[in-house]
This record gives sequence, structure tokens and C-alpha cells, in this order.
Amino acid sequence: MEEFKKENVDVVALSVDLLDKAKETVDKLQLTFPVAYGLDVPRDAEKIGAFWDERRKIIQPANFVLDSDKKVVDGCYSVGPVGRITAADALSHIQFFKKPKAQQS
Repeated sequence: MEEFKKENVDVVALSVDLLDKAKETVDKLQLTFPVAYGLDVPRDAEKIGAFWDERRKIIQPANFVLDSDKKVVDGCYSVGPVGRITAADALSHIQFFKKPKAQQS
């Protein structure tokens, strides 16, 4: 998180879990960033463009890096238990996007 702070980047997580389960995850993983909870399937899944499973009422993993204009500059969608942007990859992409165009090769 310190590296993200150095880049002036906010990290936020979204979850379909209700408050108790979301808090349990935050505590277990010692998360230090906001976690929105109680997302609605399918309404919120469709808002963020994520795949969702009606039968299990889950939103499949979807990770996004937004620029300062809140435009998606990087994204990763999954339809199963794998497929996430790692923190190291997100940080690397953010640092790359912040470089002047001439240095992005």
C-alpha cells in the first residue's frame, strides 16, 4: 500500500458479501483500503461490466486500473477462480502509464 500511496493511487475493493462477511475478510487479510460490500447481482455487476453467475449470486473477478479521469486503462475479467491483476502488476502498469509517452517503450 505504501507504493500505491507514493504514486497517489487509491485502492478500493467491491464485494457481494454482506457486512459481517466483508468485515471478516478485511480482518483476516488485514486490508487497509476501503471495501464496498453488499453489491447486487446482477445490477451492480452490469454497472461495472463484470460477468456474473445468477445461480450462485456471485460476481466473477473483475479488476480495473482507472486513470485520473476515471477512464479504465487496464482491466482483467474472469469467469472462474483465476484471473486477477496482482498488486505488483497494477503498480507496474500505473507507473508505466504515468511516464511521458516518449518513455513508454
